[in-house]
Amino acid sequence: MIGRLRGTLLEKQPPWLVIDVGGVGYELEASMNTLVALPGVGENVQLYTHLTVREDAHLLYGFFREPERALFRALIKVNGVGPKLALGILSGMEQDQFIRCVMDDDVKALTRLPGVGKKTAERLIVEMRDRFPHWGNEQLVGLDDTQQMATSMRPSDPLADAEAALVSLGYKPTEAARMLSGLDVKQSTEALIKAALTRKLAG
Repeated sequence: MIGRLRGTLLEKQPPWLVIDVGGVGYELEASMNTLVALPGVGENVQLYTHLTVREDAHLLYGFFREPERALFRALIKVNGVGPKLALGILSGMEQDQFIRCVMDDDVKALTRLPGVGKKTAERLIVEMRDRFPHWGNEQLVGLDDTQQMATSMRPSDPLADAEAALVSLGYKPTEAARMLSGLDVKQSTEALIKAALTRKLAG
């Protein structure tokens, strides 16, 4: 099991990134919260990781903080929730917001997340509710403070890249376009994605 990587950030193309560790490039998929918190390309970075082994692939997921990885691992234990949906949930709202939704039985807010219908939201609430009271305080901290550390490269077409990233998270192309409509296109890809997700969550 690969639990943590430390190296140089070579590529950052949401939701994918590549880290060079001793001359080996590790490709990872990450949530938008993690991508926003990362430094710029060429900088040193350390990520907590989760490895999923399938018959056709070994998939590596990266997390800026261990509590986000812990929540990811808890989510994929829920019936019907795979890694892709778990990343969509982590990208769509902050960790502490998700915990509040579960504890408050807020089905409506959860259904705004990509790929989460009413039945899935209800299942998340039922299966996750009893786990949160046992988490330590450090696991209930959101990622807002780490987002201030973000520096981003400027891709040639951040709007197109942001739309592609939203589609990869489970949103339909037309929905992704609506979420990005009217946003400041001078922002980085990560900033556009974050703004679109915030808009979606606000309903």
